[in-house]
Amino acid sequence: MPLLLVALLLLLVVVGMSFAFHLLGLLLMLLMAGLIGALADAVVPGRLPGGWLGATLAGLVGSWLGALLFGRLGPSLFGIRVIPAFVGALVVAFLVAFLSRRNTQSGAAG
Repeated sequence: MPLLLVALLLLLVVVGMSFAFHLLGLLLMLLMAGLIGALADAVVPGRLPGGWLGATLAGLVGSWLGALLFGRLGPSLFGIRVIPAFVGALVVAFLVAFLSRRNTQSGAAG
């Protein structure tokens, strides 16, 4: 019986450590996406809505879009390819700026 308890405790420790490392990896990936989105927001005229959350979302969507356009180009940090993600985030930020500018103009005319 004590051997079974030790094995169960060891299993819980391994599962807990695995969960912690996966959670840390997810947090670092989100931080990287936020930095890439913030850089794209700094380059594009206008502002992304939502602050850091909007920048992180632009970085994640830009990473996906950049991977579709450029594949596995450039270095990868925390699971995000930096060059394609930045180019994709620029596209997302330009699109958001264009759509928000268009909505503002149509709202003023109507």
